[in-house]
Amino acid sequence: MASASIGLASKLSSFSGSDFLSSSDLNTSQVLSLFELAKQLKFGNRRIDLGNRVLGLIFKKASTRTRVSFQVAMARLGGQTVDLNPQVTQLGRGEPIKDTARVLSRYCDVLAIRTFSQAELSEYAEWSSIPVVNALTDLEHPCQALADYLTIQETFNELKGINLSYIGDGNNVANSLMICGAMLGVNVKICSPNGFEADSMILKKAKSLTEFGSKISICNDPSEAVKGSQVIYTDVWSSMGQEDEEVKRKEIFETYKVDKELIESADNSVILLHCLPAHRGEEITEEALESKNSRIFDQAENRLHVQQALLAVQLGGL
Repeated sequence: MASASIGLASKLSSFSGSDFLSSSDLNTSQVLSLFELAKQLKFGNRRIDLGNRVLGLIFKKASTRTRVSFQVAMARLGGQTVDLNPQVTQLGRGEPIKDTARVLSRYCDVLAIRTFSQAELSEYAEWSSIPVVNALTDLEHPCQALADYLTIQETFNELKGINLSYIGDGNNVANSLMICGAMLGVNVKICSPNGFEADSMILKKAKSLTEFGSKISICNDPSEAVKGSQVIYTDVWSSMGQEDEEVKRKEIFETYKVDKELIESADNSVILLHCLPAHRGEEITEEALESKNSRIFDQAENRLHVQQALLAVQLGGL
């Protein structure tokens, strides 16, 4: 274990003190090493105590899994978390980000930020002297993608050559799945209705990062998309901030439901993933979510383990 720990430290040490704003901020070797560390932490084969370090949470969007998993991860590392709710701090009264970031850098050791704009996240990173983590923006959800691919690796014992079909809105989750999947050798298909496809610039970026011959593509036919897939992934049809489009989106996405029929069109070993919360009966049926194919709650648990590993590395705990 000692030699393995030294090996992980050498691969991950360069990321110490770094921001994690996008899935592309880690390279392939670092992602795989982070998974090894996450598994060591998950199964109690490694303990890391960072002392009384402080994680600051700035969440402009509602959260259950992201908030709690970060809080528990920091507690398991011997640290503590400060909830910087914009509604009860000067963040909600228009204080400039460059002022907030520099002050918080003197109080906290790392910031996890969940907001709408990727540009706002980048501004925090520009002015902070401590690491900043993307806990979700409208553009990417990189911590979610780490948990997703760790879950896939645990199921199939490999990632290279796995076929993943994402069915639904080409949103932030789809973007991070493409980028991270490209680096890990996963073939990723993003299947969405016309007009709701994934960001073309993200698609181009993902293709530029492909390793091990991975193929990244976009399509519009769910039944074709899942053929030969070992992973079917879905998400809500209307993300936070799109509530006024909910009725319209339900009509458009009705044929993009993950159900028994769609599962039967995929590989016999197919697993189902969903980043939650799920709208049962909309993007996924109750039967599918509770089926033997579902790894959705394993996936949710893995948010804790990958984020604990990520924070340990960023704060120099290896």
